[in-house]
Amino acid sequence: MSTRPDRPAPRTRTVKPTREVLLDALETLLLDGGSSAATLEAVAAAAGVSKGGLLYHFGSKEALYQGFLDRLLVESKAEADGTLAAPEGVVAAYLDVSSVAEDPSTRSVLAALRLAGVQEVDVEAALVESFEYWYEVISRRVTDPVLARLVQLVGDGLYLHALIGTATREQDDEVVARVVALVAEHERDAA
Repeated sequence: MSTRPDRPAPRTRTVKPTREVLLDALETLLLDGGSSAATLEAVAAAAGVSKGGLLYHFGSKEALYQGFLDRLLVESKAEADGTLAAPEGVVAAYLDVSSVAEDPSTRSVLAALRLAGVQEVDVEAALVESFEYWYEVISRRVTDPVLARLVQLVGDGLYLHALIGTATREQDDEVVARVVALVAEHERDAA
C-alpha cells in the first residue's frame, strides 16, 4: 500500500482535431492575406502539419475550401437554431447576434468573403444557404413572411454597421426594441 499523499488527477488538454486546426489556419490566412495567401503549403505550415497531412484530410485546395464553407454552414445553422431557445425570443436574439462584429462566426463570414470569385468554390451559394436558413428560423416565430424578411434585413443592416464600425449602440438598441415590439404587436393582432 502506498503512503504517498493523494495527487491531483493529471490535467487533460483538449486537442482540436487536425481537420479543425487546418480550417482555422485557412481562416486566418484568408483574413490576413486573401485567397492568394492561402496556398496549401501556407495552410499546412500555419497549422503545424505537413502538406501531406493536409492532403490526407483535404485531397485538394478545392476540398479544403469546401470544407471551410461546410463548417461555416454548420456553425451558422447551429447559431440560428440556438436563437429558437433564447429566453428573449428569436427576433431579439437574432438582432443581438447581428449587432456583434467581433465573434467567431463573423470572422468566418469575413474569411469566406475573401474566397468570393475563386472559381474552385461557390462562396455565394454557401452564404445564400446560410441567409436562407436564418430566414427560415426567423419565420418559425414570425408568421408574416414580409415581417420576417424585415427582421432579417434590419439584422443585416445592424451587422454591416457593426462590421464597418459605424454602429451606435444606443440608437441600435432602440431599433431592436422597436422591431421586437412591432413583431409582438403583429403576433397579438394576428391571434
